[in-house]
Amino acid sequence: MWSSTLISTAHEPLNVPSVPLARPPRPGGKSRGVSPSVRAMSSHQRWLSFVLSVFAVVLFNPRPGLGQGWFETGINLGQTKVRLAVPDLPPQSVNQQLVSLTQTFNKVLWDDLEFSGIVDLVSKSYYPLKIPQTPQQVDFKAWSSSPANAQMLVLGSAESVNNQMVVTAYLQDVRSPGSPAALAKRYVADLNTESARAIAHHLANDIIQLLGGGVPGINLTRIAFVSNRTGAPEIWVMDYDGHNQRPITNYHSLCTTPRWSPDDHKLAFTSYAGGNPEIYIFSLLSNRRLPFPTFRGLNTTPAWSPDGKKIAFCSSMGGNPEIYSINADGSGLEQLTFAPKVNISPVWNPKTGNEIAFVSDRSGTPQIYIMASDGTNLRRLITYGGDANAPSWSPNGLFMAYSWGVVETGTYDVYVINIATGQIVQLTHGEGRNTHPAWAPDGRHIVFTSTRSGHREIWSMLANGQDARQLTFRGSNWNANWSK
Repeated sequence: MWSSTLISTAHEPLNVPSVPLARPPRPGGKSRGVSPSVRAMSSHQRWLSFVLSVFAVVLFNPRPGLGQGWFETGINLGQTKVRLAVPDLPPQSVNQQLVSLTQTFNKVLWDDLEFSGIVDLVSKSYYPLKIPQTPQQVDFKAWSSSPANAQMLVLGSAESVNNQMVVTAYLQDVRSPGSPAALAKRYVADLNTESARAIAHHLANDIIQLLGGGVPGINLTRIAFVSNRTGAPEIWVMDYDGHNQRPITNYHSLCTTPRWSPDDHKLAFTSYAGGNPEIYIFSLLSNRRLPFPTFRGLNTTPAWSPDGKKIAFCSSMGGNPEIYSINADGSGLEQLTFAPKVNISPVWNPKTGNEIAFVSDRSGTPQIYIMASDGTNLRRLITYGGDANAPSWSPNGLFMAYSWGVVETGTYDVYVINIATGQIVQLTHGEGRNTHPAWAPDGRHIVFTSTRSGHREIWSMLANGQDARQLTFRGSNWNANWSK
């Protein structure tokens, strides 16, 4: 029974019996379930209860940007954006290959910086006529004055040297004429599109780390996800911006819930290739499956501990779907939950490794709980009605992203809660069904699944809900996870 029920839960909210929303559970996250009086409510009473509950949630979930400095600061987006001018770096020859690769480089660099969340790119229509290629050529007054009003300037050029593309780039503070360049670096690539894209990502990362308080950029990270574009759902990987999408598995069977190891060298996921749902570990270095124990019953939703030494997962090996932890080498199996309900989707606190969040319907509907990594000190995180699913812990350990919705309406959106204070921010607002958020390693971005385009696709956005971008366009795609 659990297998058929939970096959869909790997990429959809838990399929458990739903009840109309009543008043939120008591403070502290404890719930007494649904009373007979609630079950006996008339349809009018049910609808009224539903409306009041949703209204209560809305009151505590204002849109981003409205007096939520605590949140913007916590996700590394609270500082004033730097006004950055990024003119196209020119090629030093008319060689058509170099010209084309330089165009690719310039576009990728612009897109990376635009989506960083920490800079305000100055419109190219405001740039002075003369574009410098070296710091000595910079007209500081022209760039720092109106209409450009830039604070920082990216400049440089591209050339072909020994059958390689060489980009010389600088980052200059145009408000301080006497200061040296904040960045002066050469980037070397092979003469092909992917290499040109890669060095643009490298430059963007260097700029973002300099201007963003030392937090590295995400431009060289990857996203694992599930796609059925070739028939059966398989595990795929793509660059952070949606480029270079490629399959990792070819089992012609359901594969889902991919999760990156902390070193980004392995993926853990659920596979039905052998008939029974099992945890598979796949090495991206050797391009092969690694040994991992098999257990009877359902085995799904693996999650790596921050040090990569343990894996938490859901298994019904004992009859009921519970959370277990195991050493990555297959030893030391330990059961962490003991509830006669569904317990699934564990995720470790990436900052400390001392806590695990997971989803359980022990209160009647799926809700998010947190426990110590040994199973003690259990508490409920979300204390109102509806369904709370797919928890994802922020890199700094302060926030939990999750999807919350109402079964009766089928509406699900992405939210973030401050774990310490209980303050909540709603990131998506009814544009399709929005589920399975996952944090980027910079804490400034979130990837999620959405049907807003008419199909289930992977989207990314700033962690404050702004600047949503569609990453996949073929087939059905879901359950994304960002590399570390």
